[in-house]
Amino acid sequence: MNSAHDRIEAARARFGSRLTILGHHYQNASVIRHTDFQGDSLELARKIDGLAAEHVVFCGVYFMAESAAALARPGQKIHIPHSDATCPMADMAPARRLKDVLTALCADGRKVVPLAYVNSSAEVKAVCGLHGGSVCTSANARAMLDWALHQGDAVLFLPDKHLGANTANQMNLPQGERVQISLRPETGYADPARAAKARLFLWPGSCVIHHMLKKQDIEAIRRTMPGVKVVVHPECSPTVVHAADSAGSTSHIIRYCAEAKPGSVIAVGTELNLVLRLAERHKAEGKTIVPIRAMRCTNMAKTTEERLADLLDNLEQAAPIALPGDVAEHARVALERMLRICA
Repeated sequence: MNSAHDRIEAARARFGSRLTILGHHYQNASVIRHTDFQGDSLELARKIDGLAAEHVVFCGVYFMAESAAALARPGQKIHIPHSDATCPMADMAPARRLKDVLTALCADGRKVVPLAYVNSSAEVKAVCGLHGGSVCTSANARAMLDWALHQGDAVLFLPDKHLGANTANQMNLPQGERVQISLRPETGYADPARAAKARLFLWPGSCVIHHMLKKQDIEAIRRTMPGVKVVVHPECSPTVVHAADSAGSTSHIIRYCAEAKPGSVIAVGTELNLVLRLAERHKAEGKTIVPIRAMRCTNMAKTTEERLADLLDNLEQAAPIALPGDVAEHARVALERMLRICA
């Protein structure tokens, strides 16, 4: 029986230009080697419009494939190797609850603009599109938050409280103008006196992987590796970001490692698969790149080489991701606003 590797390569040869495989940076190396394009959420979202392929296979988690489906052309089919590869942070912000919170925050006549991190469901993105908001990635959060703050009286940033807080810190937004909401309806979601002064409402969600990283982890690695430079993802807590030498999206982390001088020692705070690839990529330059902690996303890991091979073996019969018409329409509005603003 042919190996998964051979089956994938045979399918790629069979489909030719009818097939494009996209892979997020957090995918395992055995999957990444079969992809046509690798990137973070923003880079891969930008690819969709220019893809001529009939079948687009997204190796990542479900919300990423949903975003691709919202941006796809008519007749273009978006697939994901494992439909149960979800994102716990995205699940922390159900669309129904978002509608309730927006209604409550706008009850006094204020215009609160929703801005969803791309790590959210298509339904949440659709709510943002419908209410004059948009989406952002970790790479463009500052630009998108700046835009959103000029669209109304306040912004509801969801679901990642850490990315929202770190971005607000970058912009020097006063603490007194920020409110982390409660998701308990009986409390009114936010204290009325504080809410009336708020320009930024933060949803109480976080990435379960990046939330694991603590300031003590950085302090420990600085003790064991004197002179180490530390770069982390902005889904980490503000305390961790403050303790690091640099913080930014996966693309920022990749650039940071690439631009470091030969012989540099760098500790990286993000998903382990990316850190291991960076270590291998820059080993010949004499750079030592290590994880601060071995943090693995179990949902990203659900996409395996075997799963990808199984999908490609049956691609013609596989059901593509399907979004309800109104969800696709309004999610596309939100996504295209981001792509236009950050062009």
